Amino acid sequence: MSGAEKITIRLPERYLQALDLLVETDDFESRSEAIRHAVRDLIYERMEVVDAKIEKMQGLDKKLQRLQGLERDVLKP
Repeated sequence: MSGAEKITIRLPERYLQALDLLVETDDFESRSEAIRHAVRDLIYERMEVVDAKIEKMQGLDKKLQRLQGLERDVLKP
């Protein structure tokens, strides 16, 4: 696999047993392939969560700017 980096992780034995079962019964050729799929799925899922958080923060920033503008207008010297 070009451009891939090897990492080491520690997993509880029960996770390894479940992972091995997936490899045996699913379309994964190896533990590594199954883990790559799991990481990819996690990234896609979390990116949606992060995107929603960013949108919310941008919305809060706009509200804050509006409030600061109102404050300046109301409290003009």
